[in-house]
Amino acid sequence: MSAPALAGLELLATAVVLLDPSLRIVHANPSAENLLAASSRALAGQRFCTLFTDAQALGERLREAAERGWGFWDQEVALTRQGGATQVLNCLVTPVDGPRGARLVVELRTIDQRQRIEREEREFSHAFANRELIRNLAHEIKNPLGGLRGSAQLLERELDRPELREYTQVIIKEADRLQLLMDRLLTPHRAPRPGPVNLHEVCERVRTLILAEFPEGVRITRDFDTSLPELHGDREQLIQALLNVVRNGAQAVVGARKRGDDPPGLITLRTRVARFVTIGRRMHRLALELQVIDTGPGIPPELRERVFYPLVSGREGGTGLGLTLAQAYVQQHGGTIECESAPGRTVFRILFPLEAQKAAA
Repeated sequence: MSAPALAGLELLATAVVLLDPSLRIVHANPSAENLLAASSRALAGQRFCTLFTDAQALGERLREAAERGWGFWDQEVALTRQGGATQVLNCLVTPVDGPRGARLVVELRTIDQRQRIEREEREFSHAFANRELIRNLAHEIKNPLGGLRGSAQLLERELDRPELREYTQVIIKEADRLQLLMDRLLTPHRAPRPGPVNLHEVCERVRTLILAEFPEGVRITRDFDTSLPELHGDREQLIQALLNVVRNGAQAVVGARKRGDDPPGLITLRTRVARFVTIGRRMHRLALELQVIDTGPGIPPELRERVFYPLVSGREGGTGLGLTLAQAYVQQHGGTIECESAPGRTVFRILFPLEAQKAAA
């Protein structure tokens, strides 16, 4: 396998190991290093099957594949690393460099990784379809709203009794409220205004807004990596995305307080550099990671898979749009947003690949 081909393996989200005809490791990409808990340099020259305690059957198939120059595909192979845990893997083996005495490319994919990628692709497709549906619906609703509000204003001028004007005021105010809602639905479709953005300045702005909105019941701590580079993006969209996520956590921790003298809930804003993350089937060496962690009661299990869907809310009176809009803004910046939730700890993880930031800049 040529040097450019080996370089191409470095960006794959899947663990890939190159074996010589004697089944010794020639090269392991970064994903394989993570899977096997060893560096490529440390793995080089080792027999692949000796890394596991139960790889006899796999070893026989690999030897046959190298001798005959053919590949195979095994699903749900259970392998236990020496001194490590058992992992269930899908294994794809492809011969290279000739039909006999061939070197083998071994691709190892964990079941969890496959499910995560499939879930990410499914969520991206749902998000795109939902945004288009809501965009069209919002346009259709906005048109009659103007006529409804105008008619209420004209009717109000003709009424002599003040008590009747209260009803027209209700119509006008509700029409204005719906207009604001429609504007929020259409906001993600405006063209971004990119520029350099300091992620920590975005966090501080959101922290100030949340503490002003929730003067009691919420504490916000910061755990920042000050060495992070700047983002290249739309500052207002990033503020709005983070604001929606943090507000969601603030509402959860405030709602969980049973008495006014209970200690306030805690929200933590944490920034880090993440290494070897997968976004949309592509492995990124470096990404900016922002975590929003709250101590609320957690997202109900029946809502966890649909938390980013529009009009889905676990809070009485909620519109179910905040997290949908946050996801839309993050995806516009080439990133992704994930959620893990359990009682007492909910984590929203926002990732922006640095390669995408450099390209945008």
